[in-house]
Amino acid sequence: MKTYLNRHLERLSATLAVCLVSISIWGCAPATQITGSWKSPEASQQAYDRIVVAALTDNVLARQEVESDLQAQLQQRGIIAVRSIDIFPPTGATKSGPDVGLLLEKIRSDKYDAILTAALIDEETDTRYVPGNYGYSPVTRFGWYGGFRGYYTYWQPILYEPGYYTRDKIYFLESNLYDAATENLLWSAQSRSYSPPSLRRAAEEFAEVTVEQMVKDRLISSQQAQP
Repeated sequence: MKTYLNRHLERLSATLAVCLVSISIWGCAPATQITGSWKSPEASQQAYDRIVVAALTDNVLARQEVESDLQAQLQQRGIIAVRSIDIFPPTGATKSGPDVGLLLEKIRSDKYDAILTAALIDEETDTRYVPGNYGYSPVTRFGWYGGFRGYYTYWQPILYEPGYYTRDKIYFLESNLYDAATENLLWSAQSRSYSPPSLRRAAEEFAEVTVEQMVKDRLISSQQAQP
């Protein structure tokens, strides 16, 4: 019995090790990554430290999540940031936001110098096959090994785990920074989000990689704001 338990624990330990390796490889990698960015020469002529963030969607919850996370990331860099949803909250008549003319008028009157937009520009579905697992460890000294019923009952669930098809969603997003006075495009970045586990996590990762790219492209300071 002791040998049987030791062998069973060894198999469980090996399975756990494989799971931990898989998690370290796939689970820790961010689902959202920047795929490219562009910066206008005009962007180097002025420091932008008062920014309005605007998620272009009629989904109020998504708009709130994305704008909140972008605002938080910018504030960590010492930027004064405000959400467009706070300037013009959605109403029952319209959930998509205010007239762009009214929004610009409000932004300029409050002395904000730039507008950071976020928009979903495309999405795809990726179907892939996840192969099953096979194993083989012949052992002859256990009683259940010599009989079909005991052998089949013990090993069948362990030896073979069937494969399956899974469908992952891929989202392509775009971030643009506009000068509030001239309305000219100053900077643009594209990102790819692969099957994010939730809206909460997707918004967090999108905000993180977007603001990090703004730092890399020298649009905002690389120094974290003091608490």
